[in-house]
Amino acid sequence: MNLLFDSFWRALTYGLKPRVILLSFLPLLLMTGLALGVGNFYWDSLLASVRLWLESSTLMGSMTGWMQSFGMGDLKAVLAPLIVIFAVTPLIVVLSLMVVSLLMTPALTSLVAKNRFPSLERKRGGSLLASLWWSLVSTLLALVALVVSVPLWLIPPLILILPPLIWGWLTYRVMAFDALAEHANTEERREIFRRHRISLLGIGLFCGYLGAAPSLIWASGALLVAAFVVLVPLAIWLYTMVFAFASLWFAHFCLAALHLLREERARAAAAPTPPDVLNLDSPTLPLSDASKYLKPPPPQP
Repeated sequence: MNLLFDSFWRALTYGLKPRVILLSFLPLLLMTGLALGVGNFYWDSLLASVRLWLESSTLMGSMTGWMQSFGMGDLKAVLAPLIVIFAVTPLIVVLSLMVVSLLMTPALTSLVAKNRFPSLERKRGGSLLASLWWSLVSTLLALVALVVSVPLWLIPPLILILPPLIWGWLTYRVMAFDALAEHANTEERREIFRRHRISLLGIGLFCGYLGAAPSLIWASGALLVAAFVVLVPLAIWLYTMVFAFASLWFAHFCLAALHLLREERARAAAAPTPPDVLNLDSPTLPLSDASKYLKPPPPQP
């Protein structure tokens, strides 16, 4: 538990460094350009499709008429952009995580290793290809879970619970692997995952729920059309900073856990192991050596 909180505060401190903030602008520019470019081509058509679906829905028609009778305005004009936003937000989150993982995590892990563990041996147990494959498989599993869970989002509390849970699991899978890819071998990585699985998953879930906060800014941009161009980059930058913080947290935690694991194994290897003195007939233990482990009889009175 001390390792968990110690790495949290260290990650928070590192996240305020100018170098980390400057690194966050590269994913920001890439993701903002992608989001605005896709939105420029597909936003109107998506809104039209959602409005057509709302108009053809008997339930939504009754609800809209009921709310208009109370002077609450056109519900479809408000719901259509919100539905589009909630539909594309998981994709934006997943893409932001992947971009941060590729463009920021290696640099942030190297920063942590250089400042805190300069003598930690790099065993390179995870290649770039292995990292990409791990991230791709984890992302596909997360997207499948998101699609399968969509019907449950209609239950009001679950839409605030399920997506952050899935994002948190994906963050744990991707960030923990990348944090150890350069320094740990395969066996060490598996051992750290086995020992600290609960803590690593907890970091991922915390950052997953923290990453849900920018969705409020993202969604408000759908209602404030004039500020949409400003609020969308702001939300994406917050996503980037959240995942940068997660990357730093995983780097501090995993590298510290790896350092402790190697120290533990070094002490175990250096500890003397006394031979089995009971089997004096063993050919691997000469009698002359065995006599060193035998206590002399007590003196007779």
